Amino acid sequence: MSTKLLSVSNHLFKCSKTLQDCSARGFSIGAASVGSVNLKGRSCLTLKDFSSDEIKRLLWVSGDLKHRIKHDKQYLPLLQGKSIAMIFEKRSTRTRMSTETGFALLGGHPCFLTSQDIHLGVNESGTDTARVLSGLCDIVLARVYSHSTLEELHKEASIPIINGLSDLYHPIQILADFLTLQEHYGSLSGLTVSWIGDGNNVLHSFMMTAAKLGVHLKIATPKGYEPERSVIQEAQRLSKEHGTQLVLTSDPMEAAHGSNVLITDTWVSMGQEEEKKKRLKDFKGYQITMQTGSVAKPDWTFLHCLPRKMEEVDDEVFYSSRSLVFPEAENRKWTIMGLMVSLLTDYTPQIPMQKF
Repeated sequence: MSTKLLSVSNHLFKCSKTLQDCSARGFSIGAASVGSVNLKGRSCLTLKDFSSDEIKRLLWVSGDLKHRIKHDKQYLPLLQGKSIAMIFEKRSTRTRMSTETGFALLGGHPCFLTSQDIHLGVNESGTDTARVLSGLCDIVLARVYSHSTLEELHKEASIPIINGLSDLYHPIQILADFLTLQEHYGSLSGLTVSWIGDGNNVLHSFMMTAAKLGVHLKIATPKGYEPERSVIQEAQRLSKEHGTQLVLTSDPMEAAHGSNVLITDTWVSMGQEEEKKKRLKDFKGYQITMQTGSVAKPDWTFLHCLPRKMEEVDDEVFYSSRSLVFPEAENRKWTIMGLMVSLLTDYTPQIPMQKF
């Protein structure tokens, strides 16, 4: 079989010339159904709405763009002539930079709008904003406080809406996390991911995605900080459907035991500053350290979506060779690019797809 080596983010994948015959580091191409997925015109408010094949397609497109643009130095003006409205009620380094630079790199025009620029839902209703923007740009990314704001925009817009973060979900972060793990481990299926921290929007998105990729999920949250009940119920259904393990506990060491990946996030999110003193007390013992990792698998790694604070993870872990936080941050760019290209075009990836 004729093959060639393709480097994808420092990982070598041995692939045949045909999609059907391709294999990559011990696993073969998935079903042709992934190759036939078309997401053009869709919105992305939560990965709950995306099937296993659709999520795999997004990761495939993202990895493809990263390979072609970063490693092969190709210029791909796939979004030339298009524009994106970036609505930010909440500030962000990674979401703004990844979206703005990514859209421009693809030949499009990004327009950054803060709450001071458009007063979403104040001077103009969400309904009117959605209809106006539908006539002025091709896609909207909104980073908002309330998930209902996104739902209103989606209902009234005639163009795709992307959730850049809401109080309920953070889907674009999870795409970056899983691309990072795919690059590091070569495969996602069978990995065990342990979340140790708050039952927040990032965790909710993990819960809506992990089982669809064959990933086991173990969750440790302090009592009173568990994920939303409806999210737990849906995650339990997905876990049963896909044959994966879902564990919920209040013991960080129990969650870390036998895990490939340890993940945490801020314990005090924007808008929760008044709760800081109580939260720090309630999360005592949840800091991820090498001691936490001592019960994980020998190849364990660490993820954090940033910004990070010392109480969540110590320096020894955060700056260690086990930490994937900076590749994870960079992959925010490639996955948002992959998502935007998928929602706006009929793009077909050029590199073979790895089986997830």
